[in-house]
Amino acid sequence: AAMVQKYQSPVRVYKHPFELIMAAYERRFPTCPLIPMFVASDTVSEYKSEDGAVHVIERRCKLDIDAPRLLKKIAGVDYVYFVQKNSLNRRERTLHIEAYNETFSNRVIINEHCSYTVHPDNEDWTCFEQSASLDIKSFFGFESTVEKIAMKQYTSNIKKGKEIIEYYLKQLEEEGITFVPRWTPPVTCKSESSTSHPRRPVSPAINIPESATKEGSSSKEIPNTSSSPSEPTAGTPDDKLDADYIKRYLGDLTPMQESCLIRLRQWLQETHKGKIPKDEHILRFLRARDFNIDKAREILCQSLTWRKQHQVDYILDTWNPPQVLQDYYAGGWHHHDKDGRPLYVLRLGQMDTKGLVRALGEEALLRYVLSINEEGLRRCEENTKVFGRPISSWTCLVDLEGLNMRHLWRPGVKALLRIIEVVEANYPETLGRLLILRAPRVFPVLWTLVSPFIDDNTRKKFLIYAGNDYQGPGGLLDYIDKEIIPDFLGGECMCEVPEGGLVPKSLYRTAEELENEDIKLWTETIYQSASVFKGAPHEVLIQIVDASSVITWDFDVCKGDIVFNIFHSKRAPQPPKKDSLGAHSITSPGGNNVQLIDKVWQLGRDYSMVESPLICKEGESVQGSHVTRWPGFYILQWKFHSMPACATTNLPRVDDVLASLQVSSHKCKVMYYTEVIGSEDFRGSMTSLESSHSGFSQLSAATTSSSQSHSSSMISR
Repeated sequence: AAMVQKYQSPVRVYKHPFELIMAAYERRFPTCPLIPMFVASDTVSEYKSEDGAVHVIERRCKLDIDAPRLLKKIAGVDYVYFVQKNSLNRRERTLHIEAYNETFSNRVIINEHCSYTVHPDNEDWTCFEQSASLDIKSFFGFESTVEKIAMKQYTSNIKKGKEIIEYYLKQLEEEGITFVPRWTPPVTCKSESSTSHPRRPVSPAINIPESATKEGSSSKEIPNTSSSPSEPTAGTPDDKLDADYIKRYLGDLTPMQESCLIRLRQWLQETHKGKIPKDEHILRFLRARDFNIDKAREILCQSLTWRKQHQVDYILDTWNPPQVLQDYYAGGWHHHDKDGRPLYVLRLGQMDTKGLVRALGEEALLRYVLSINEEGLRRCEENTKVFGRPISSWTCLVDLEGLNMRHLWRPGVKALLRIIEVVEANYPETLGRLLILRAPRVFPVLWTLVSPFIDDNTRKKFLIYAGNDYQGPGGLLDYIDKEIIPDFLGGECMCEVPEGGLVPKSLYRTAEELENEDIKLWTETIYQSASVFKGAPHEVLIQIVDASSVITWDFDVCKGDIVFNIFHSKRAPQPPKKDSLGAHSITSPGGNNVQLIDKVWQLGRDYSMVESPLICKEGESVQGSHVTRWPGFYILQWKFHSMPACATTNLPRVDDVLASLQVSSHKCKVMYYTEVIGSEDFRGSMTSLESSHSGFSQLSAATTSSSQSHSSSMISR
């Protein structure tokens, strides 16, 4: 099986000018004592431009790979040869390095690209970035061994790269070299430039930095200097992560972990417009799946869809917990533990879970727990700033004093399990430690009910103390400072957490009341979900009376790949027959599926296509709009996307074919929202929409109406 491993580094910033870094870099050749496996290198070809600005050198490097003897014997080689091509441009101040393997190039394909460039906000600093791919086609049946060796060697070399540059910088400094002048054009060019000087002042005076005039490309440089470095756009180039930021805010990650984070984040930026989670939250999903990027992406996408569907981002701002919760929910935030993690105290034994469920329903409880989790994320961020080190999880202290059979009331346990499930799925790796104190005799019963729902990773973080054991050695004091141990646990700290107690029966509500209430709370979503099957697309009808309206859509592809189309028809499609899919008007929980386009209709005769088809991959979020030109009936269609046997551009990759085989038997799921906006609501911008639309032929393959082409480019990048 072919496996392609990819690596993408963060941006590493050296606080030294490019020229000095180059002087250090050059010292690695022809051999380098710090890289013992780098045995020798020979120059294969070399090119220098006349003015000395460009220097391209190609070397053949001989490596003694640290691999088992047996493997070397089977492969029949002692050394592995790589070709490395370095292109230095002293005028632009860039060095690009391309490397690939010469040995076994028909079995293993290794490509690496590195670049040294000037930091966009400080011309005396240098940025380094590196990316690589490893594709093992075949290796005498030892593919996975070779992959492991290659990855191990590669990651250890990444770590070394920085040390090597720093080692040579130090060496240069010891030799008294701390400054290397920038490249300047040879003197012969002077005569030309001096003649052009008198004409200079005619153009408006602009502060041209010295470097720009030297480089003779002043026009290119000017725009950059006008933006002040304090603007939010500064930071790392193109919003990339830099190594120091990762260490300070996210923690010590291995090179491969950094690479997974960078690649997943990049994918999100390309496919999800608008809100993408914070870096530390993306990292939690990766940790929850042991940095398997595909599995992490899957759970992260499900969570993003869930957040959007239930408008979780607004909960903290807009939702006020009912008074009952504020009075009887015995939990609250209380300082932090010894590791600086926010501490949440829950007096579960004092809490009337049955009463709360009867008075509030499951939904309000779940919503409250979500708001606690959102608050937890905020506190982690806060503590990361305060303590000067990454803090990504919280500690939860659960006091079971008072737990009794009432807590085992089935609907209450069911609510608890559902809450645990939702939290596990959407706030992975947020629980750093769970201290369970004063566990009574019924606890094991409750534990056996609950524990199957808890992720293994999470379960390892549980510490359970029976009776007063928590006061002994290895107890609470190991985790929490003496000053903040709450009063009800025999400490001196006043703890503001409500004491709980029984919820008065007068506050109970009937099942019907709760039912109505629940609908208000939880299905309060503007999105509808639909299922799409092979041969059974989902279609939505929109009737347009005013010729120039705008149809807008916003959908997430929750599962599978789909093709999105929009059609126009002068006559109304017949409503689907009742018996085709049971009662079609009832939406099943899995999402509805409706076909409107009659099987006998012909495209071009009965209906026409008004936007070119848009292929949307699983996990993508798509927004777009269409300016209608005619009244009549518009049909939005989400159709199953089956892999073409051979796309014109490229043959399908093995992974794609395998993926399509897996998916084709299943259904796709889409969550969508559509709205029609009348032209009067556009207040004059309608014409701009129109004009940008007419610039395209009606069905150009490349793109579609302005705003949709925006959405398709968001995706196809």
